[in-house]
Amino acid sequence: MPSRTMKQVSVDVRKGAFAPAYLLHGSEEILKDEMARVIMEQALDPSTRDFNLDQVSAAALDDEAVESLCNTLPMMADRRVVVIRDLDAWKRRAKAKSAFLRYLDRPSDSTVVVLLHAGDDAPDKDLAKQVTTVNCTPENTRARESWVRRTAAAQGVVFDDDVLGHLVQATGTLTGAALELQKLAALPEGTTMTLELVGDLIGVRHGETSLDWRNAIMDGDPARAVGLLEPVLGQSGMSGVKLVNLLSTTLACVGVARAGYDRGSRGGALTGLAMESMKAARPFGLGVWSDEASRFARWAASWPEHRLQQAVSHTLAADTALKSTTLSGEVGVLTDLIFQLAPTEVMAAR
Repeated sequence: MPSRTMKQVSVDVRKGAFAPAYLLHGSEEILKDEMARVIMEQALDPSTRDFNLDQVSAAALDDEAVESLCNTLPMMADRRVVVIRDLDAWKRRAKAKSAFLRYLDRPSDSTVVVLLHAGDDAPDKDLAKQVTTVNCTPENTRARESWVRRTAAAQGVVFDDDVLGHLVQATGTLTGAALELQKLAALPEGTTMTLELVGDLIGVRHGETSLDWRNAIMDGDPARAVGLLEPVLGQSGMSGVKLVNLLSTTLACVGVARAGYDRGSRGGALTGLAMESMKAARPFGLGVWSDEASRFARWAASWPEHRLQQAVSHTLAADTALKSTTLSGEVGVLTDLIFQLAPTEVMAAR
């Protein structure tokens, strides 16, 4: 079945063109909920909405319940909507999934089914073959910033591009950004949203994110990386192990890019290779994939295979040390790691 973007589906349903079933997947739970809401609003008559909307967990459905739910006729309306969440449960309830697949062979003309796939892993292949899939992941940083700006404006929050960019990078997800926007919206009317104010409020100052720390290491700037340790580790929920995990994931992705570099790939081809590898592996904890792919392709030139292998070995040792040290010892372990990973010429200059 076809894959559609959120924008395409929004246009379709506003024209009254509905697919029998949609599978919403991707990295942003808040966008899945938004997409489901758009479909429901366009498919349902407000006056009979309560009669014609069912929202259930896949874990609560057996095969008979699936067939009954999807084939029930709408009440005093043209169509009804069934929203099924927690699809992972169908890995353990094969009969319920099979019943839904049978339903899709002859779907009801008056029922629109919305499946919400939790998490960022690939959706079920069997389901994806028979439904319209919708990837609820922003394409790039600009798309994320556009969503945050619209959401902020709806709450009366306005800020400059540099503040917006920091908020998007520091929060990592749109769900996180939405939570921080609630704090900003609660400030007195007329408050100027400066980088300093927003940084203090969300607990992450501009230029002091975990990605900034990672970037300093990969760019060969150990002094900046060491300088970022204390402010980054001081952020809520941050730890040395999380930083090492971020670095390990980055090294693996750069390793893929370097392999392509050694085969002669350059420019857009190398960036595309990095992007495809991320789509296949779906690594956790990185920034926006399009931006990260560009970084990985750029870093590939200065991280040959032997350097990557040494870095992976040092990072593994640091991870082991961090898991057996106290919080106060994290800075020392990470400082040693930073200098172990620094370019030879940088260390020689010291």
